[in-house]
Amino acid sequence: MMQNYRKRPIFFVFLALLGISIFIWILVFQSEAHKYLKFAALDIGQGDALFIESPAGTQILIDGGPAKKILGVLPKVMPFYDRKIDAIVITNPDADHIAGFLDILKNYKVGLVIEPGTWNDSKTYKNLEAEIKRQKIPDILARKGVKIDLGAGAVIDILFPDRDVSNWTTNDGSIVARLSYGKNSVMLTGDATKKTEGIVLSENPPQSLKSDILKVGHHGSKTSSSPEFVQAVSPTYAIISDGKNNKYGHPHQETLNTLTKFGTKILRTDLLGTIIFKSDGTSFYVN
Repeated sequence: MMQNYRKRPIFFVFLALLGISIFIWILVFQSEAHKYLKFAALDIGQGDALFIESPAGTQILIDGGPAKKILGVLPKVMPFYDRKIDAIVITNPDADHIAGFLDILKNYKVGLVIEPGTWNDSKTYKNLEAEIKRQKIPDILARKGVKIDLGAGAVIDILFPDRDVSNWTTNDGSIVARLSYGKNSVMLTGDATKKTEGIVLSENPPQSLKSDILKVGHHGSKTSSSPEFVQAVSPTYAIISDGKNNKYGHPHQETLNTLTKFGTKILRTDLLGTIIFKSDGTSFYVN
């Protein structure tokens, strides 16, 4: 009995040291994280899920991928104790972009929902919309000219939709946006088609579209990434979010050829897993 009492002080010292270590780790993690803009394409199989964290600590998920995938990869870009996401963006209401948001809403507090105004009559989409309403999360339409201020100089500019797209196909009506921080930028295209790219090209001078990174539209499908659009964006890196051996044959060779033609370095989640970039406002670094 006396031996058990003697061991207790050592046990409490161990707990105290463990608590101090965790506290220091959290401080170091937060300090390091907030020096940079973080941009990641999450490996969720066939679908889209992008994570953004500004140097101010604002966190946004652009698309949530298919069901039962995203919760397993978020710990690669968010600390385990963080259970709040400032905003989620639905670029289009297809299941490979939104089903994972149902898992997010069950496990994280979400501050805002942004969507294009297209709709899907699937059970997944109806359930998601019902859950957003049940939790009374503000839900706004993305429109050209809207700026989303992420703090510390990081901004997302909505380039499309520029009109009511409620009767458009989900891909034609996909959100197109540009993330910028300092001298660095990312073109975000969802599943935008060549038709949508054409509208964006017609409404914006080419120099305003130039970006370091292009999130390739529609998982590398040949229905997206026209030569004219890729040339205007002129990306150093192209990220393709796709599933290994997917049934659609994404990415299509036509798209790969277009990206290669313009000297773009292609990064694919089916080959590399989750892809993480950091920016100090001057250069992007692959983490």
